[in-house]
Amino acid sequence: MTKRWIVETNVDKTQTYPQLVEASNLIKENEVVAFPTETVYGLGANAKSDEAVEKIFKAKGRPSDNPLIVHISNEEQLDELVEEIPGSAQKLMKAYWPGPLTIIFKNKQGVLSERVTAGLDTVGIRMPDHPIALHLIEESGLPIAAPSANRSGKPSPTTAQHVLEDLEGRISGIVDGGETGVGVESTVVDCTREIPMILRPGGVTKEQLEQIAGQVLVDPSLKEGEGAPKSPGMKYAHYAPNAPLFLVEGDKKAIDELILEKQAEGLKVGVLTTEERKDDYQAECVIACGKREQLETVAHSLYETLRAFNKRDVDIIFSEVFPLEGVGLAIMNRLQKAAGYRYIKR
Repeated sequence: MTKRWIVETNVDKTQTYPQLVEASNLIKENEVVAFPTETVYGLGANAKSDEAVEKIFKAKGRPSDNPLIVHISNEEQLDELVEEIPGSAQKLMKAYWPGPLTIIFKNKQGVLSERVTAGLDTVGIRMPDHPIALHLIEESGLPIAAPSANRSGKPSPTTAQHVLEDLEGRISGIVDGGETGVGVESTVVDCTREIPMILRPGGVTKEQLEQIAGQVLVDPSLKEGEGAPKSPGMKYAHYAPNAPLFLVEGDKKAIDELILEKQAEGLKVGVLTTEERKDDYQAECVIACGKREQLETVAHSLYETLRAFNKRDVDIIFSEVFPLEGVGLAIMNRLQKAAGYRYIKR
C-alpha cells in the first residue's frame, strides 16, 4: 500500500509539516517517496545509499546503466558532491537555480552511490523550484536522487494520480502537491566541457542558456537517439503511449489521408494536435495538446495528452510536429522518443 500525503503547495519553509517529516523520515530510512517538482513528479531516494537507489530502479523497471539526477535544496550541498564548479555552471546556477535546469559536474568520488552515476565520473544535479520539493530535501538533510515517478518508458507523471496509476504498491509513499507546472523535465546541460552542451532539452531553452553562458551546443546524438547515456533519457525509449505513435511531417491533408487509410483497415485512430486545429480532423479520438501559438502550453499538457490516448483505447496515433526552437526543441525530443523516432513524410 502506497501512503499518500496531501500538502498545499504554498508551504512555508520556516514551518514544520508532519506529512513532510514523515515522508523525509522514510527517505532517511532508504525508502522511496514520490514528490512534486515544477517539472514532473520525481521518485526520490537517498542518493548516497546503494540500497535506496536500487529501490528506484526496481520500482520503475529502469535500466541500470541510465544515470539519475540528484536534487539539492541549497548550494552548500553542492560542494559536498562535486569536484569543482566551472564558470559556466556558476553563471547558469545564478540565473536558473532554483529552476528546471540540471547541470552536469565532475562528481566527488565516494560520496554518491555509484548506482546514481551509472559508473560515470560525472553527475547531474539540480535545485528544483518547488516549495514542497525544497522542503522535503531540506527536512531529509540528504541529496535526493529522483527520476520521473513513472514506470520506465511510459509518459512522465504531472499529477499524483499519474504516479499511483504506475507505481501504486511499488513505492512507500507519495506527497500530493497537485499538478506540476512546466510539464516536461529539466534541461540537462554539460558544464564539464569548454563549451556547455545540452544533453536533454527541457524547461530552460537553448536561447535562454545562451543569454547567460554565451555559446551553447546541442548534443548531436539527440537527433538519432543514440550514444552513451551521459544524461537521463538519452539511451532508452521514453514517454510512449500504449498505441504506436507516428510523427507526421506534412500538412492537414497528409494526416487526413492517413486517418482514412487506417480507418479503412478497421483501426481506431487518434490524432495529437493543438487547440487551433482540433476541429480539423475526422478521427475517432482527436486531442488538443495546448496552443500552437503558445508552445509552453503544449509542453505543459504533453504527458497528460499521451496518457489520455491510453484511456481512449486507440489503435494508432498520428501527431503533428512542432518547430525546433525554444521549448519546441524539448517537445519534439519527447515526441520523438514516444514515437521511437518513427516519422511519416508526405
